[in-house]
Amino acid sequence: MARVDAPSAGRPLLGGWRERLRLDAVERRALSYDALLAVGVVAAEMVITAFGPPELRTAGWPATIGWSLVGCVALVLRRAAPWAAVVLVLGSLAASIGTQHQPLTMVVAILLVTYTVAARYPLRRAAPAAAVLWLPVFVLNLITPEELRPSGMSGFYIMFLNGLIAMVCFFVGRTVHARRTSIIALEERARAAEQNQRALAEQAVGDERRRIARELHDMVAHHVSVMGVLATGARRVLKRDPDAADEALATIEDTSRATLREMRRLLDVLRTDAEPAADLSPQPGLAGIEALVDQVREAGLPVALRVDGTPGPLDHGVALAIYRIVQEALTNALKHAGNATAHVRLSFGVYWLIVEIFDTGRGPVPGSDQAVGHGLVGMRERVALYGGTLRTGPRPGGGFRVYAKIPMEQP
Repeated sequence: MARVDAPSAGRPLLGGWRERLRLDAVERRALSYDALLAVGVVAAEMVITAFGPPELRTAGWPATIGWSLVGCVALVLRRAAPWAAVVLVLGSLAASIGTQHQPLTMVVAILLVTYTVAARYPLRRAAPAAAVLWLPVFVLNLITPEELRPSGMSGFYIMFLNGLIAMVCFFVGRTVHARRTSIIALEERARAAEQNQRALAEQAVGDERRRIARELHDMVAHHVSVMGVLATGARRVLKRDPDAADEALATIEDTSRATLREMRRLLDVLRTDAEPAADLSPQPGLAGIEALVDQVREAGLPVALRVDGTPGPLDHGVALAIYRIVQEALTNALKHAGNATAHVRLSFGVYWLIVEIFDTGRGPVPGSDQAVGHGLVGMRERVALYGGTLRTGPRPGGGFRVYAKIPMEQP
């Protein structure tokens, strides 16, 4: 069946027909088979005209060749362009009413085109097309002179036979259409069942992973609590009973190793199959921010770095979160700010750590990740993990601003 693209405004008529006649590999193969069939029918027509009995030769060579070519085109187009084949058959049948000539090619064409429209289209379109196709045939049966009819057959009897033939072709086509529809429905049902089964399997795997993760989390939390209690006891008895302190430290050592193994298992459970392999290089922290600023400068965005206060001891997770916030904000500025400058300010206080990144560019572009906040979700999650707050949005003087406030002491 020809691939029919939806028409668009202003498309030329010729271009539209070219797109309608664009075929894929299966359709080209069907077209080649129909072309071979048409060649065979035309060859049989020529043989009958040349060597057949006189009653089968109702026209001369020019008319026979002309009608055969029309029927040949209809046969070739019956699957590639069924409605074009219907128009050709209708035109030739209407013309044959005046000439009283029905070549073999046209007989085969009307039979196969009737089958094709019945097998290809729904009933509300196939039935009118078949009725219109056979109407000229019935008219031709009525007006054909008696001397040109087979002996002993009236016009109504021939109409009855042609009606039976038309019904057979049509209902064979409808049977094929019903079978194809049933196969498509079964394939869709099988595909939906497969997708549903895959979703259920993935959900079961996810539920099981979460259950295992909860159990491992409880185990790790227990081990860490035990290490804390043992460390406190060892510190208290270190001077009074060194042997007991040494035994407690040995227990802490074994427990820490077991905890590390359980943590690795916990991360393996939480890691999905789609995630890439873990990067074993050290995670960046505050020391990497200056190198990050230099990289962004080399990429073409002037960046100024300012540090207020003295950085105190920070958890490695907090330092990594600060680095990722600065990295994400500068990346967004590099992509969206245009011809601008950026500023990074780190302020270390007694109770709070403030990270501020802003640029002097054109601000977020509507529809971009920066505008809708998709690129900022990671920042917000990292800040919330450590009990902080995050504010993002356009600056009053132009550009974009990211402001994060994280407590210095983690709960």
